[in-house]
Amino acid sequence: MALRHDLRRGALLMLGATACFALMGAFVKELSTRYTFLELMFFRNAFSLPIVLAAGLRMGALLRTRRLGGHAVRATSGLMGMGCAFFSLSLVPLADQTALNYTQPLFIILLAIPWLGERPGAARWAAVGIGFLGVVVVAAGQGAGGGAVTGGLVLGYSIAALGGFFGALSTMLVRQLSATEPSTTIVLWQALLMTGLTGLALPFVWITPSLGDLGLLVLMGLIGGVGQVLNTEAFASAQVSSLGPYTYTGLLWAGLLGWLVWGEMPGVAMLAGSALIVGAGFIVLRSEFRRRAR
Repeated sequence: MALRHDLRRGALLMLGATACFALMGAFVKELSTRYTFLELMFFRNAFSLPIVLAAGLRMGALLRTRRLGGHAVRATSGLMGMGCAFFSLSLVPLADQTALNYTQPLFIILLAIPWLGERPGAARWAAVGIGFLGVVVVAAGQGAGGGAVTGGLVLGYSIAALGGFFGALSTMLVRQLSATEPSTTIVLWQALLMTGLTGLALPFVWITPSLGDLGLLVLMGLIGGVGQVLNTEAFASAQVSSLGPYTYTGLLWAGLLGWLVWGEMPGVAMLAGSALIVGAGFIVLRSEFRRRAR
């Protein structure tokens, strides 16, 4: 029981999870020059599956469910979000894609209006406005140095932001499933279904990898699986509102990797836009904390 409120453990696990996800993103970006994003998604899911299964079974997870349709919808939304992330990484800098992924809390606010009948207060509406202004600043920053913003960049930033929407949609679907399903069951079905669905597409996009690339593809999946388990364990260890600040360290990892591997130096616009997005996220967290304290 104590683990549920162990902030130190939760923070360390979250730091590890964000590092794993950033490193996985770096692998995806590098491999996307040689393989389709659908093939990368298959390897990500297939080789993370053993890790997720082992962790789930250790926690006593069961596959028995009466809501297979709900799990299928959740897995589909998860695949859409992953597809957006993987595809956009082939077009935009790693740190920029990571920053746009943090728009999930903003889309959750918008989805909660028709989904849950919620009426956001002034603070949450302000967060939405500030966050999406940050998206515009990050995207527009590519032309700040005098270079042209190409159609590929516009597509990349649009798809990256769309990934935030699907991430929010997945969160809402998990909330629905959580009413009757244990979290470990949800995670197991997600891993199984996402692997199976990407496997169906594999024959149509298959490019035989070299031995060296095969090792990178396997490593990418394993790192993604470890990150997924660490992320789940982190939220099981401490309150979501307490871990919020630590989730944003992914920006630091992504910026460092982008600079070391591809020489992607974050510009003023990227830093300013990221600050707006992260600031909006903190407003949402503060609003949620105050609402629960009432």
